[in-house]
Amino acid sequence: MMKFPVAKFLCQPCLSLGLALTAAAAVEPLGWSLLPAVQVDAMGIHLDQIIAGATAETPHIRLASAPVANRAVIFTAAQINDLLQQSAPELVNTNWGGAKQVKISRRTRTISESEIKVLLIASLQQNYVKERGELELRFSRPVPAAVVIDEPLTLKLLELPSAGVTANFIARFELRAGEEIAGTWQIPVTANIWREVYVASSALKRGQLIRDADLSSERRDMLALRDALTSVELDNPFLELGENVPAGTALTSRSLRLRPIVHRGKVADAIVRDGPLTVSVKVEILEDGLPGQTIRVRNLKSKREFRGKVQNEETIHVTL
Repeated sequence: MMKFPVAKFLCQPCLSLGLALTAAAAVEPLGWSLLPAVQVDAMGIHLDQIIAGATAETPHIRLASAPVANRAVIFTAAQINDLLQQSAPELVNTNWGGAKQVKISRRTRTISESEIKVLLIASLQQNYVKERGELELRFSRPVPAAVVIDEPLTLKLLELPSAGVTANFIARFELRAGEEIAGTWQIPVTANIWREVYVASSALKRGQLIRDADLSSERRDMLALRDALTSVELDNPFLELGENVPAGTALTSRSLRLRPIVHRGKVADAIVRDGPLTVSVKVEILEDGLPGQTIRVRNLKSKREFRGKVQNEETIHVTL
């Protein structure tokens, strides 16, 4: 690099020593001081990160890729100049000060048990529990705090029991920062899936219409119940209790049934259509039936049996 001729410059008239040094500094830049150690993120190693006392004016130039997690790289001033020669040759510096070399590692932080649990719940809720309810987890043993890459983390489930999320299972997963693995865990957990379900506020009897039943909504663990009802047609005039339900018990799909509107042994009118011909005959109902259900009936006069669709409490439609 060309040296500024300070002695000759000082011999010129009308120039002070201060002006001479100022001119010399314009040719010979001030040296940078190298830090002994720094931590970087996944964006890479930048010039302003390794210089002591860097300011907003210090060039933010990418020198190299960031080291992988749990590994460090070491650069000397000469190696940094080699990197600068490739990306910004005008910034190559022959006047490095500070440390002889810089040790560069990934920025890390400590992740707590509670943060791991939040990430695990979010992944299980989205991918497995979904609309079944609100997932709650407890770790069966303490999980020590761990050092991980200090970057946004995502959780990837590695394995889940074939039965999915149950009251007790082992969660195997890893935390990732982008494509890098920040850590792997295998933790036994206990789970609850909470959801509002219908519960008998007082004892309910079989055959009671659901619109007249004393019901309330309570938050229950869906993993401890089977087929608990989260929605009920409370205004359905044909929906009734199919079993006795003790007070405080959650209703299940087995608890309800549709009430028949025609009953075995009763007499009804059968509207028989045979092409353009329509005939009305009296029939005996041979089995209970719901609206729209097809049941067996018997002609009271001919004793002939045939099938018809229930229209209402008094009428059966038959098509021959």
